[in-house]
Amino acid sequence: MVELDHPFSTGKPTEYNWEAILDLERLIPCVEGGSVLERTAPDSAKAEILVKMGAMSMKFTGTVVVTERDDDAHRAVLQVKSREAGGQGYANADVTFSLSDGGGTIHTAAQITGKAASMGEGVVVSVLDALINDFTQKLATI
Repeated sequence: MVELDHPFSTGKPTEYNWEAILDLERLIPCVEGGSVLERTAPDSAKAEILVKMGAMSMKFTGTVVVTERDDDAHRAVLQVKSREAGGQGYANADVTFSLSDGGGTIHTAAQITGKAASMGEGVVVSVLDALINDFTQKLATI
């Protein structure tokens, strides 16, 4: 399991950020290569992500579900479950958002198998770190 913590700043009020992270159709495209395939419920969606790891490109398809939400504390947990298209691997993660005025923190706990994991933990951490940093920059623009 890979665990990463990232602070982020959007410069926007907590309520604005709260609405943004709970709106999966706005949130998922903030992930580089991410897109919503179908909204399955108010708090879940089918999605895909195209990930580049070195010379390899992989597509993962799966679900994103808001599994916990605390409106008063502005804390939410999103569960990502995905499988590698045409492969045996998967990428699953619990992503915890804790918001404060103007931003907050993101804690990511990810489990990755298959081709992506075969690249080594250092590469996986580097790619995830870059994806999350890019995500937090895009989050500030939605």
